[in-house]
Amino acid sequence: MRIKHLIQIVTLICLLSCKNDKQEAYSSIEVLRQVYSSSDLTTWPEPNLDSIIDKSTFEDIGVLPDMPYPADNTYSKDKAKLGKILFFDPRLSNSGQIACASCHNPELGWTDNLTRSFGHNRQTGGRNSMTILNSGYAHTLFWDGRASSLEDQAQFPIGDPLEMNEPLNIAVATIAGIKGYRPLFKKAFGNDSVSLKSIQYAIATFERTIKSPKSKFDQFVSGKSDKFSDQEVLGLHLFRTKAQCINCHNTPYFSDNQFHNDGQTLFGTKNEDFGSYNVTKNRDDIGKFRTPTIREVARTGPWMHNGHFPSLLDVVEYYNLGNPAPIQKSLLGTPRDSLIPEPSPLSKKLHLNKPEVDALLAFIATLTTPTRRILLPELPI
Repeated sequence: MRIKHLIQIVTLICLLSCKNDKQEAYSSIEVLRQVYSSSDLTTWPEPNLDSIIDKSTFEDIGVLPDMPYPADNTYSKDKAKLGKILFFDPRLSNSGQIACASCHNPELGWTDNLTRSFGHNRQTGGRNSMTILNSGYAHTLFWDGRASSLEDQAQFPIGDPLEMNEPLNIAVATIAGIKGYRPLFKKAFGNDSVSLKSIQYAIATFERTIKSPKSKFDQFVSGKSDKFSDQEVLGLHLFRTKAQCINCHNTPYFSDNQFHNDGQTLFGTKNEDFGSYNVTKNRDDIGKFRTPTIREVARTGPWMHNGHFPSLLDVVEYYNLGNPAPIQKSLLGTPRDSLIPEPSPLSKKLHLNKPEVDALLAFIATLTTPTRRILLPELPI
């Protein structure tokens, strides 16, 4: 194995050094295979980054690091166990029928595979449920970024009239009134008192344990060069170059944790959604949504914040066409002129042909791992 590895390295050096044109050297699938699986990101081809991308803070894709935990909510097994129970407990809701897990089903990629989720009294929410897989790497939560952390996020669904519809003080009182919870809170926090903060911190701790195992992609870039087919190698290269996915889906989390207007505001329709503008009230944020991770993305459809894309092919072709349905300027002259969204300049035609689209989809599939069953907790009484 060592001799084989040395031969690969020598071959790679010769191929690269004997080519005057670096891009020509990278046109070989075999060279790309050896470069990308070398475990050395410095040998990778330069990513095709748009001029608006801050290259000084850019971080390339790669293997996920250890899950970070905040200093004021460090990990403990007992806290995670309590959080898991609370995550699956429908008694946090007004109806006693809706739990966090209702919209974040572990067997459905920790989402619900619905266009938009059902909530209290079967009301339909306004957006597609994001997966909680790897959510501990997100800087803000929800499509509009209204939660600053997982701890902050945990309170929103409980009090939302469209979701669990339970006033927070009543939800806390309900949990506090269940005797079986007292020893669990004592183990997790040192005392058996129940507060909104302790509920939030326990749920957030559990959610940080929901992390993808090593994917086919992670194994490939860590040195297992035979893990990828030629098509998948090409797809990885396109992802970072011609397809320009890397502009937004960068870092090992495969998200820049930024907000972009991808042309899906649906301005003037019943499904109009101004995204983060609803939170910030900054006109520059009209139509901007948080970049979702594409780790596990093959399991979390339908796609986009509105769930209007039934396949990943639709998503890729939408970006390939460069936002094919811009806002018609004929709308100008209305009182809402100032709210007409401006799609990101990153949305432009990519000119990918069918084999390239197929290769890109094949690569994206390598970021998905098999569904893992989770033992449902026994609820305290």
